Amino acid sequence: MPEIMAEEEEHGGAGVVVVDPKPSKGFTSKVVDWLEKLMVKLMFDSSQPQHYLSGNFAPVRDETPPCKNLPVIGYLPECLNGEFVRVGPNPKFSPVAGYHCMIHGLHIKDGKATYVSRYVRTSRLKQEEYFGGAKFMKVGDLKGLFGLIMVHMQMLRAKLKILDVSYGAGTGNTALVYHHGKLLALSEADKPYAIKVLEDGDLQTLGMLDYDKRLTHSFTAHPKVDPFTGEMFTFGYSHTPPYITYRVISKDGFMHDPVPITISDPIMMHDFAITENYAIFMDLPLYFRPKEMVKEKKLIFTFDATKKARFGVLPRYAKNELQIKWFELPNCFIFHNANAWEEEDEIVLITCRLENPNLDFVGGEVKEKLENFGNELYEMRFNMKTGSASQRKLSASAVDFPRVNESYTGRKQRYVYGTILDSIAKVTGIIKFDLHAEPDLGKSKLELGGNVQGIFDLGIGRFGSEAIFVPREPGITSQEDDGYLIFFVHDEKTGKSFVNVIDAKTMSPDPVAIVELPNRVPYGFHAFFVTDEQLKEQAKL
Repeated sequence: MPEIMAEEEEHGGAGVVVVDPKPSKGFTSKVVDWLEKLMVKLMFDSSQPQHYLSGNFAPVRDETPPCKNLPVIGYLPECLNGEFVRVGPNPKFSPVAGYHCMIHGLHIKDGKATYVSRYVRTSRLKQEEYFGGAKFMKVGDLKGLFGLIMVHMQMLRAKLKILDVSYGAGTGNTALVYHHGKLLALSEADKPYAIKVLEDGDLQTLGMLDYDKRLTHSFTAHPKVDPFTGEMFTFGYSHTPPYITYRVISKDGFMHDPVPITISDPIMMHDFAITENYAIFMDLPLYFRPKEMVKEKKLIFTFDATKKARFGVLPRYAKNELQIKWFELPNCFIFHNANAWEEEDEIVLITCRLENPNLDFVGGEVKEKLENFGNELYEMRFNMKTGSASQRKLSASAVDFPRVNESYTGRKQRYVYGTILDSIAKVTGIIKFDLHAEPDLGKSKLELGGNVQGIFDLGIGRFGSEAIFVPREPGITSQEDDGYLIFFVHDEKTGKSFVNVIDAKTMSPDPVAIVELPNRVPYGFHAFFVTDEQLKEQAKL
């Protein structure tokens, strides 16, 4: 009995591990710190502007406890009772090394709004708080010989027990999903962190989710929840075989056995898709190549423009990869898919397709305007009977962060909402596409007409983030676009941040609601809306 109780305490219940790392200070730690400072001084070009640490990319160091009764212009519809949350990189310490994650939340109840921000209490954050400074590397450092040295510095700290990597080194700063009574903060190099939304809207990190020790690999930031079955489908990628591992998680939170997916080389696979009967994997030529990182002073992931784009379609309950069918299309990379579904013999994938990706922006090299950045909405079709594949362009550039009414995940739907980009991670507007309309491919920029049914322009000096669709009524019995889009906005002229709510059906330039926030909210990554029903469900845990 005491052994069972000890195991439950360690796991926090339902596969949630209480994260309690054991880093070590002392003489050895100081020597490694000195060595790292010397390497940074000799090899790191500090004169390069750090775009992601300045302006509204700059972190906010302090958390904000629940701040109630915020000013609301307009009204907050009843269907928005719940909590709107968004994650992003937010280093608590000046980074020689890694970024952390802060969740920004807007709790809405009966027309009133409460703002809160909290760090995700990862193993990484807890250890750097212990040291009072940055100790872990970040992805943007992994470039050239300096990148190799940063890898070895982290390996050295782990080997000498200065850092405790038994809980991973992830940030949880990329995306969010809700499943089996838990809100999960995700980063694709680690396991999920379970977050609880408290009654007043506050956010509490419960621990790391390992599905009762069944999850032993990384977990994508973009799992898919089937709204009809309640199951979650996910994968992890690795730089050692198996390079891709597929998993199915039941409605009640049980993770089924791993299904390794064979591909030729280690890649970055940021997203995937599901239909009613299939899972779609993307073997795209963004390769993990540490030797080229050093020789050619590139990032550790290198895009090979000579390779085809490959898409694997697997029955989603397959026990192994024997039934996977592979399709080829012209070279490209994809960060984010909108949705996928089945039409007779074909699998249809709606996605944001990127040609010739330049990942230097990951290291902070951000230009004010996009150049040669062809991120466009595409329809791809894979014929399961003939083995043929085709694609067609649906928009001009640049559009990303595509979202749909998630009641239709894996099923045929009509409307896609995306963000209009004018520089990496700067959103100038929200766009609505009608997939039943023909695209006007004569247009060289994103504007009304053809399949572009609406554009909400944020205005000069105002930039936004991913917009989440919240239906007026849950399910698929009402009109697909009957609902609202909710997203964060920052005004660079005044320094103030807001949450905007707009009508998703009309895309009217007049917001339904504008909530003024008490603090600046930096630009970030993905967002999620936790419904009132989900809040009540997770409160029982």
